[in-house]
Amino acid sequence: MTTVQDAGRHGHLHEGVPVSGAMDRASLRIANRAAGNAADAAALELTLDGVEVRAEHAGALAVAGADLTATLDGQPLPPGVRMPHGAGSVLRFGARRRGTRAYLAFEGGVAVPPVFGSRATDLTSGLGGVSGRRLRAGDRVPVGEPSPDGRREAARGGRPLPAGGARVRVLPGPHGEWFPPAALDRLCRTRYEVTSESNRMGYRLRGAEPLPREAGEMISDATCAGGLQVPPSGQPILLLADRQVTGGYPIIAAVITADLPVVGQLAPGDWIEFDACTRADAVAALARLEAGDDARA
Repeated sequence: MTTVQDAGRHGHLHEGVPVSGAMDRASLRIANRAAGNAADAAALELTLDGVEVRAEHAGALAVAGADLTATLDGQPLPPGVRMPHGAGSVLRFGARRRGTRAYLAFEGGVAVPPVFGSRATDLTSGLGGVSGRRLRAGDRVPVGEPSPDGRREAARGGRPLPAGGARVRVLPGPHGEWFPPAALDRLCRTRYEVTSESNRMGYRLRGAEPLPREAGEMISDATCAGGLQVPPSGQPILLLADRQVTGGYPIIAAVITADLPVVGQLAPGDWIEFDACTRADAVAALARLEAGDDARA
């Protein structure tokens, strides 16, 4: 499950085009900056297990995100560090130690053709990346020319990768009228499991206490990254990078932007819990994350 991803395909939701992009944008940014690229350059997103990549030309690369035991020509590859490689060098990812998604950035960025202003792969609609699909054995992925003024930054801090689960912050709404007053409190005192019916579109969650909601169907409304939809079953669906543009289930709350990178590192079987916070808290956390202070965001 390796795809080309960047910061996403923004500005086209009104045309029915999903955002897509990296599930953990903080790790994408770390890898790109270490490689000397713009923070939103396209890179490879690797999910859960290993892949082998052979460089056809000399250059440099960096990895960040999940620990998938990366090695370059047999030597351990530390996260967030620019590493030169030669023509014929082999990069291998092996057993997963922690986290779910790793990002492999090449100096110059992955240079597949942009679609609607982004190189991100949307697997549902088949847009972007390499023919709109996950990579497979034998694929050749083009790399762009390095920027002459590209800055190379070592990783600063970085939030700890979740070990079996994470507690993240949420803001209430936008469909509060569909829920009794106690529903948000129940959401925030229930531990949920990320089920196997989860992917880049969203995580289906399972908790001991279903959330109460009004019966019936609402008119489809816009979705948002991190939105917690509640279907009639009362078991929430956490909307993520490849989420649909609109949805017909009410959204009780949304994970704040600063905590979405942590969510992107969860895997089926992991647990997730929620804490309600204020908009001021969410804005302050995002400011810290954007400033690179990931460890305390």
